[in-house]
Amino acid sequence: MYLRINYFSTSIKYLTYSLLCLVFLNCKDNKDAKTTSPVKAQPLVQEKAVTSLYEDLEGNAVSLKDFKGKRILMNYWATWCRPCIEEMPDLLELQSILEKENYVFLLASDQSVEKIKKFKLDRGFDFKFIKYNGSYPEKDISALPVTLIYNEVGEQVARFDGGMSWNTPEMVERLTNIN
Repeated sequence: MYLRINYFSTSIKYLTYSLLCLVFLNCKDNKDAKTTSPVKAQPLVQEKAVTSLYEDLEGNAVSLKDFKGKRILMNYWATWCRPCIEEMPDLLELQSILEKENYVFLLASDQSVEKIKKFKLDRGFDFKFIKYNGSYPEKDISALPVTLIYNEVGEQVARFDGGMSWNTPEMVERLTNIN
């Protein structure tokens, strides 16, 4: 019994000693490597600081205040969202109908500007697409699409959750009568 414990104790000592040597040698090697061959500093890639909740596809800040005096239809969507894409032809038709009613249509996505540009090019929808830099929970959005309507003084006056049939006479009348 004593022999087994002594053997076990000796093995632990050798194992501990070996690990410590390995750690110290590796630390020393790393230190020597730094002093003999300095690592060149990599240039920092500066990312553009997000200063606005929205930006256009050229990276310029967009604010809802930019459209003061106009009614705004703000549609939150995504390239992967089937109902979002399915309602876009109706929205496009509605946009042409409500143009004379002082409406601006903004389609906001939190996806990258590159993805939005590619979508716009591939699909050919003539909207003012913008990038949303916030988070959907801030807007109480848990599913897409969501459309918010703002009046001419910038107050949110309506909200539509889910895909809609936008170019119906009832919807056109409802949106035309918003103050």
